[in-house]
Amino acid sequence: QVQLVESGGGLVQPGGSLRLSCAASGTIFSVNAMGWYRQAPGKERELVATITTAYTTNYADSVRGRFTISRNNPANMVLLQMNSLKPEDTAVYYCLYRDSRMRDYWGQGTQVTVSS
Repeated sequence: QVQLVESGGGLVQPGGSLRLSCAASGTIFSVNAMGWYRQAPGKERELVATITTAYTTNYADSVRGRFTISRNNPANMVLLQMNSLKPEDTAVYYCLYRDSRMRDYWGQGTQVTVSS
């Protein structure tokens, strides 16, 4: 069973920065990709960014140019550097671990609130 531990959420003013991290443990099957999704109140969960073991990245249009995803393959860790944050970035952010069987595992979520 894969366990994902997320950290780094919090309250930040518009224009500020936060960095989220996620560490995976208990993995049996090798990783295919890791990433982040988010869910705002009353909305469906949506893609933020993903990164494969080959370091291929994919970003939502709404965050491209402001957010940067990176990973540490040996440590099964993924980071999300979020800059120029906007109120519309407010959401619960969930870490994704996709294994080589294309099975998805999710973290418990970390709250990001952008407000003055």
